Amino acid sequence: MKSLHTMALACAVVGLALGQSGTQAPQPTKLQVLIITGQNTASHDWRVTTPVFRKILEDSGRFDVRVTEEFRGAGTDTLAPYDVVVVNYYESTRPNLRWGESADNALLNFVRRGKGLVLYHFSLAAFDGWREFEAMCGGNWRPSNGHHSARHDFTVTVQDRDHAITRGLRTTFVQANDELYANLKWQPAANFHVLATAWDDHSLYRQGEKQSLVGPGAAEPMLWTVHYGEGRVFATAMGHDAEAMKNAGFVVTLARGTEWAASEKVTIPVPQELQ
Repeated sequence: MKSLHTMALACAVVGLALGQSGTQAPQPTKLQVLIITGQNTASHDWRVTTPVFRKILEDSGRFDVRVTEEFRGAGTDTLAPYDVVVVNYYESTRPNLRWGESADNALLNFVRRGKGLVLYHFSLAAFDGWREFEAMCGGNWRPSNGHHSARHDFTVTVQDRDHAITRGLRTTFVQANDELYANLKWQPAANFHVLATAWDDHSLYRQGEKQSLVGPGAAEPMLWTVHYGEGRVFATAMGHDAEAMKNAGFVVTLARGTEWAASEKVTIPVPQELQ
């Protein structure tokens, strides 16, 4: 299948580039990642996307990855071994699927004290009303904010080419067959930093499919960062499913964004095809 080959090639390029040429410098200690998952909607199948997420990170050669499907009741000790937490979780507004005060505070303090957080796609819809989570997210899918047209190919435009995550990336790349999130509920502009956008063409929506908007379209954030306390947050609105996660642009920005959130540095190279 062509798309499977595309993802394999993209992951291989990221991994192989780390080991190219000549005498090898000592490799840095691998960053420790915890993926929190276990719940989502039927159309956001965490059982499928979590292994893809894990593979992308591990194939970069930069991370050791663990997965938990039950974070409820977790505490500070749960997160102590890790450099960065990845959230692939949506509790479907069900109170019994909320993590609880101990786990909530453990995550907030983990980031506040200098660690990293990665927010992936529909995890931006989680925990409506949890204000501190929303502050960490920068932007959220909420009942009156958040829509997308039918999945399609769109062009991602890098807005900040000097940031460590996007440095070296070409100005534009194609995200094929994905959902383009639009009209999210945003924190004040000073609270988040947009790395890349995509043009949301309003003509692609069917009648009644979107919230009220003016004009032919809008440049919508696809990648952004947040500084929360001493910690770093990277958010990607892309990657609806395993198919969309195979795009080379998604692969490299996810790996580099996770490394930045974990360490504030980026050593994972940009594949030649995206330079």
